[in-house]
Amino acid sequence: QVQLVESGGGLVQAGGSLRLSCAGSGLTFSNYAVGWFRQAPGKEREFVAAINWSPGLTYYGRSVKGRFTISGDNAKNTAYLQMNSLKAEDTAIYYCAADSAPAILAGKAGYWGQGTQVTDSS
Repeated sequence: QVQLVESGGGLVQAGGSLRLSCAGSGLTFSNYAVGWFRQAPGKEREFVAAINWSPGLTYYGRSVKGRFTISGDNAKNTAYLQMNSLKAEDTAIYYCAADSAPAILAGKAGYWGQGTQVTDSS
C-alpha cells in the first residue's frame, strides 16, 4: 500500500522559512517523480514544484521560483520543499504527490498525501 505523509507545516511570519517533508512508503521515490502542490481556500490547486530523480530534473511554479527549493533523500525515501521568503499568499494546504513526471506536471498524479497546512501568522 502506497502512502505519502507530509509534515513540517505550521505558522510562519512573512519573510520566514519552513521546510516541508514528504515521506513515502510502498514505493521507491527514485523510480518516480515527486511533486508539491498547494490549495488555498477558494482557489484551485496550484503546482508548486517537482523533482524527477532520474535524470535529476527539477521544476517550479512561477510564483515560487527563486524562493522554494525541492530536493530528495533516496536513503530516506523522502522529498523536501524548502520554502524561503514566505509571503502571505503562500498560505495554503501543501500536498505531495508521486507518479511519472508528465503525470505530475499535468496535475494527474496517482498518489497523493493528506496535506500539511502552512499559514502566514503576520
